[in-house]
Amino acid sequence: MPASKEGREAVFERYSIPRAVVTLSVPTVLSSLVSVLYSLADTYFVGLLNNPVQTAAVTLAAPVLLAFNAVNNLFGVGSSSMMSRAYGRKDFDTLRRSSAFGFYGALFSGALFAVLCTVLRGPLLGLLGADEITRAATNSYLNWTVSLGAVPAILNVVIAYMIRSEGAALHASIGTMSGCLLNIVLDPIFILPWGLGFGAAGAAMATCLSNCCALIYFLIYLATHRKTTLVCVSPKAFSLRKDIVGGVCAVGVPASIQNLLNVTGSTILNNLAAPYGAAALAAMGICSRLSMVPMYISMGISQGVMPLISYNYASKNIRRMKDTIFYAARISLAFLALMAAMFFCFPGVFVRLFIENAETLSYGMRFLRGMSLAVPMLGVDFLAVGVFQAVGMGKQALIFAILRKIVLEIPFLYLLNWLFPLYGIAYAQAMAELIMAVTAVVVLMRFLKRAEQESSLSASA
Repeated sequence: MPASKEGREAVFERYSIPRAVVTLSVPTVLSSLVSVLYSLADTYFVGLLNNPVQTAAVTLAAPVLLAFNAVNNLFGVGSSSMMSRAYGRKDFDTLRRSSAFGFYGALFSGALFAVLCTVLRGPLLGLLGADEITRAATNSYLNWTVSLGAVPAILNVVIAYMIRSEGAALHASIGTMSGCLLNIVLDPIFILPWGLGFGAAGAAMATCLSNCCALIYFLIYLATHRKTTLVCVSPKAFSLRKDIVGGVCAVGVPASIQNLLNVTGSTILNNLAAPYGAAALAAMGICSRLSMVPMYISMGISQGVMPLISYNYASKNIRRMKDTIFYAARISLAFLALMAAMFFCFPGVFVRLFIENAETLSYGMRFLRGMSLAVPMLGVDFLAVGVFQAVGMGKQALIFAILRKIVLEIPFLYLLNWLFPLYGIAYAQAMAELIMAVTAVVVLMRFLKRAEQESSLSASA
């Protein structure tokens, strides 16, 4: 990926639409898929110990680590959207101040998060559900991943968003993927008895060290590209100007809330499956992990094209922005439709990758068939939210997040579980995503029509 000003502008202005979309999206999608593997690595290697206490520690600490994403989305999505739009307008002062606000906002929030979780560790452990047996292992895991690891974990994600906003998607993904791959390599060494044998604490150490290495990569990138990069982390550029704070938060806060709602929806799904026994819960967990693959692909494509959409929207090149959206939608839908067909036709093949237990396999096959119906719609829904975030329509992104989870998916979970006990919950997301996809198409078409009219009026003036 060219780091020069000419190279960046070529991606946004002169590359063909397919080439620009592939250039920006492929590294982001690959990074997202590696992140899926990374999220499973700790649980997998700790599980090899066959020690329920160590496995429970990783599970109990998971909600705290998921909360990192709320901060990541606030400052990462918010600042990157502001930066790309400012770049399209050639407003370099706003661009510099937006990136500095995102960097120092993430730094302060990560440090505050770490301090609060350390000082309030006792009540936090109780809230997470740790008891006398799991308390020590969970505490050790949180010491490394949160007390010491919150700042690097949050900062490296936020910097990756900002680097991606200037078109350097490859560099952003190299930093993210290097941290994830290092974590996967270090996990068995730190966790298993043939290595250092630290158990769950070893998994946390590997995660903390990997995030620190990823952060170092990004800081070195910013230092070596300081004459060409648009990302500014100078304290002098930090500003609490109303337009900067408001612009970042207008997009970042809805993205943050969307993440928290996703966590809530997953928790409810597991709670509804739990009364039907360990096999049903295990099957639902496996299918949820499998569904993360198309979900992360959808997110990777939408996040990858966000800078291209932001730049061309701000520079009034509505035709190029519109072509970008339609091309991204076509490739996303084609790929997700293929994955949905594979999940629906061969569910046993995928579930068996995780477990051979006959009862769990039976549950999993039925769950995965139901959940596969939602997969094609993910491309439309995530792309729509990505467009809203890219052009600064934070209100619409927030409305979509509330509609998807609170108004549709969560009520469908309870309704379908009541009508068709256990098996109905696998179809709740499909029903919600279908309604959201239709809504997304309507809202997107109206937005594009309005943007074309505004561009025509601006050109005639």
